[in-house]
Amino acid sequence: MGLFTLLALSSLMFFASISISSAELQAKVGVCYGQLGNNLPTPSKSVELIQGLNAKRVKIYDANPQILAALKGTDLQVSVMVPNEIITNISSNQNLADQWVKTNVVPFYPETKIRYLLVGNEILSNPPNTTWFNLVPAMRKIRYSVKKFGLKKIKVGTPLAMDVLGSSFPPSSGSFRPDVSDKVVKPLLRFLNQTKSFFFVDVYPYFAWAAQPTNINLDYALMSPTNITYTDPVSGFTYTNLFDQMLDALIFAMEKLGYPNIRLFIAETGWPNAGDVDQIGASIYNAATYNRNVVKKLMAKPNIGSPARPGVVLPAFIFALYNENLKPGPGTERHFGLLYPNGTKVYEIDLSGKTPLSEYKPLPKPTNNEPYKGKIWCVVAEGANQTALAAALSFACGQGNGTCDPIQSGGKCYKPNTLIAHASYAFSSYWAQFRKAGGTCNFNLLAVQTTQDPSHGDCKFPSITL
Repeated sequence: MGLFTLLALSSLMFFASISISSAELQAKVGVCYGQLGNNLPTPSKSVELIQGLNAKRVKIYDANPQILAALKGTDLQVSVMVPNEIITNISSNQNLADQWVKTNVVPFYPETKIRYLLVGNEILSNPPNTTWFNLVPAMRKIRYSVKKFGLKKIKVGTPLAMDVLGSSFPPSSGSFRPDVSDKVVKPLLRFLNQTKSFFFVDVYPYFAWAAQPTNINLDYALMSPTNITYTDPVSGFTYTNLFDQMLDALIFAMEKLGYPNIRLFIAETGWPNAGDVDQIGASIYNAATYNRNVVKKLMAKPNIGSPARPGVVLPAFIFALYNENLKPGPGTERHFGLLYPNGTKVYEIDLSGKTPLSEYKPLPKPTNNEPYKGKIWCVVAEGANQTALAAALSFACGQGNGTCDPIQSGGKCYKPNTLIAHASYAFSSYWAQFRKAGGTCNFNLLAVQTTQDPSHGDCKFPSITL
């Protein structure tokens, strides 16, 4: 049987399956409510802000009882997460699964419209570990608990990142990684198919573009109108944006394992509104452009779908509600928010999709769409904890190679003899020496990159050059 015949049959079967689906498949865009910040509004205020964005769904990364209580009586459909660290124990113990659901879900249901229990978060992105193979057994246990307690409207899933694919370009070559395809993904697809649940996936064109900015057009990644298209040489499908390419690669991968009809749910998508100096394309303008465009696509009437599944609804969550100042990793990780921690909008956005793009006020054009070329230093972040800073200074200076010789008594950078001045020198020196070996300008969020030379007098701070 030829590929086009298979695709045609798959489409017919898929549309047949969605014809009997419930209201949960309505085109609705929600928001991911992360809590990794020490300056975030209360849960009740956050729920007000979520409603102010015209979101219809909310995803939290735990089962925070204060948040679930604040969501009672609202129309927001809620996704709750079973933490990664208890997956292995639950996978072999039905009583533990029952207890978790009884404690974290039953007290709030149905007044809080909990609709999805997500078991873990991007489990298969971690280095190989036993949790991989306990994921689906844990999902089965949680599903059994959901049925036991009569939580009829709740579906069970798990969000995976696009790195679950071993091949994704062209989309028709989409296939799952060999290390998880048969032992993890195939049982997962069987479970999702049997329970009529979704394949939850985190889709970030930003990261794909940022890794290859000379090979991928920025407007194509931002879903902005452009004359650029890509035609898959095998399927013949023509693509106008990177988002659709990524989705269809996953669809083709599922078809190859014999599951062409499982529905997709965008568990996360978004674009950073800021980042480190060496992180390209992270800006308010680009974040607003991408998120507005993705909402426009997902909320279009009639539904657009993707080339492999035209007209199909794609429920989704935008990442994230807030800029979260305690998120680890590069600067972009702390700047995906639609809102600042004080509740004001980083840029105007309407998650209902009803506001025409032409009604949004113009934003300043980005200045970092091209890779930065020049020197960068690593200095102490504003408001850094003094105790933690002293420990970080000790760490940086303890790596040898004369990292901190100039800030020793009598050295050219000894004065001013302050913790912040010495730590800034130590951070820059450490980063300059160890960046190629994996050293970062982070120090548990105590450091930031700068293009402003902190050198003074005879004291010359080491730098890196991009």
